[in-house]
Amino acid sequence: MARRAVYPGARFAIAFAREKSGACPACEFFDGLNLLDKARLMALFRIAADHGAFYDDQGGLIPITHGFIKKKDRTPKEEITRGWRIYEEDQAQTKLAIVRKATR
Repeated sequence: MARRAVYPGARFAIAFAREKSGACPACEFFDGLNLLDKARLMALFRIAADHGAFYDDQGGLIPITHGFIKKKDRTPKEEITRGWRIYEEDQAQTKLAIVRKATR
């Protein structure tokens, strides 16, 4: 299943990553936000996609794994672990899709 494109910036594209099951936690989080919060998040996506940052490993893609409301100064370890898991599942699916396409 393909990633959901969010914003095609001047330097990078922003897309929501997918889990192995096909679920899209970032899509669910984003779709559940109110309009003001969606606009704020899109403004951050535009800045990252148009001007870059430290992203440079996905061939111009910044994958968004999931979202959560941060209630403390430190990011909970389980959220970091969840993000890495989703990222790795998304990367594995992308590689499988490329291999399947090449073998046709």
